[in-house]
Amino acid sequence: MTQITLILILVAVVFVTMAAILRRYRRCPSDKILVIYGKTGRRSSAKCIHGGAAFIWPVFQDYAYLDLKPISIECNLTNALSKQNIRVDVPCRFTVGISTEPEVMTNAAERLLGLSTDNIQSIATDILFGQLRLVIATMDIEEINADRDKFLASVSANVEAELRKIGLKLINVNVTDIRDESGYIEALGKEAAAKAINDAKKSVAEQNRYGETGKANADKDTRVNVAAADADAVKGENNAKIEIANSDALRRQKTAEADRLAVAAEKVQAAKALQEAYQSERDAELARAEREQATQKANIVVAAEIDKEKKIIEAEAEAEQARRKAKGEADAIYAKMDAQARGLFEILTKQADGFKSLVTAAEGDAQKAVLMMIADKLPELVKTQVEAVKGINIDKVTVWDTGSGENGKTATSNFISGMMKSVPPLEDLFKMAGMELPSYLKGKAAPEEQQPADEK
Repeated sequence: MTQITLILILVAVVFVTMAAILRRYRRCPSDKILVIYGKTGRRSSAKCIHGGAAFIWPVFQDYAYLDLKPISIECNLTNALSKQNIRVDVPCRFTVGISTEPEVMTNAAERLLGLSTDNIQSIATDILFGQLRLVIATMDIEEINADRDKFLASVSANVEAELRKIGLKLINVNVTDIRDESGYIEALGKEAAAKAINDAKKSVAEQNRYGETGKANADKDTRVNVAAADADAVKGENNAKIEIANSDALRRQKTAEADRLAVAAEKVQAAKALQEAYQSERDAELARAEREQATQKANIVVAAEIDKEKKIIEAEAEAEQARRKAKGEADAIYAKMDAQARGLFEILTKQADGFKSLVTAAEGDAQKAVLMMIADKLPELVKTQVEAVKGINIDKVTVWDTGSGENGKTATSNFISGMMKSVPPLEDLFKMAGMELPSYLKGKAAPEEQQPADEK
């Protein structure tokens, strides 16, 4: 029983293994490309298979498909500039698809794998528009309109080279119609049609003339031969010959008149054809002159507008620079004033703190604190008073002194005393500052010392 169980388990394992292997074996349909990516063992980033099968190693490899169905792209190119600087409209329809060439398939796997058909169509459309404009810019209107094979060959060559870079190939290109905004192609068509009609009319007239002339010559020969035979047979038919000759002369006259009318008609038609051709050329030249005038006007107006915008931008830039410079100067002045204010605030704050400490040291008596500050500044005050008369240069002093004066003072002593009184005393300086000079600096005794002796 155990052996049967082991055999069943072994068979189940083999069956599961084979099923897993078969699930990893992928076949590629004919309308797709099998792209194997991951560890491919090759220098390229992916392995592409078309029309075959391959085994996909689990974990190390994975796969995806690229669709080979053709993609139809409509490129209605407008305002494309030709070699003659004439803008034309070239509506085209391109049919592209992913290429099956080995190198191009690799490009498709690297650039288009995972993209939808709309995305591929959008990328191809950009390439087609660019190459179509490039081809039109290298050809004249006559070449594009008359030699369609050359135009299509140039488009196919340029487009094919660019499409190969992303893994696509050009299947077909069809140009439906070519138009230009100046009517140049239409004028060429009218000229060709008029020329063909005139050539046909001329050919018909020539053939009619040749036919009538040949018929007349044949009739003449027949009648001459018959007349000669009749003359040999019957001399009496001379009168008939004369009548026949007269009739022939009249017929030839009519034939000549008809030929003259035919030639005149041909010349009239040729003149009309030339007139129409000249009219078409004149219209084309007028259209070209209008286009040149518009081009010159656009160049001048656009240049003037550009110069105007440039000057406006430069003026705005100068104004902005002036505003920024003024703002910078204002910021600098503000910063300087702010710094000065901060410095003054710090000085005043420190002075206030010092004065507060001085009052604290004077046991809270502000008067004593002031006295301490005055005592500290007293040498400077005295020096200031001395400096007031120090710089006076007295070159010569003449005094008329009689030797007598009030209180025993002489004129000389009064002069010196008056000069010293011109210097403000300390008491006046303190009063001007709103303070009171201490009594001991006035040279007076304190209130207690001025009391009468008997009160002591």
